Amino acid sequence: MTDNEFSEKIARTLESDSDDGQAAKSHLAAGRPIYYCDDAYPNYMIRKWPDGRRELVTLTSMAEILVVVPLEDE
Repeated sequence: MTDNEFSEKIARTLESDSDDGQAAKSHLAAGRPIYYCDDAYPNYMIRKWPDGRRELVTLTSMAEILVVVPLEDE
């Protein structure tokens, strides 16, 4: 899978969550992080952990997630 294909897959997944965010809530409740976009960080995604920590992340050329910087609490 190319970087572009991986990015597109993530974007489709993000868009498929219902307006009420139930899919995101169920992932967090199951102990898994969620990923979302924020206009404040146009070239990155935010990874949110079940404990509330957030990190600014990007994808490497090998489709690995790279933490750019931890974000302060919301």
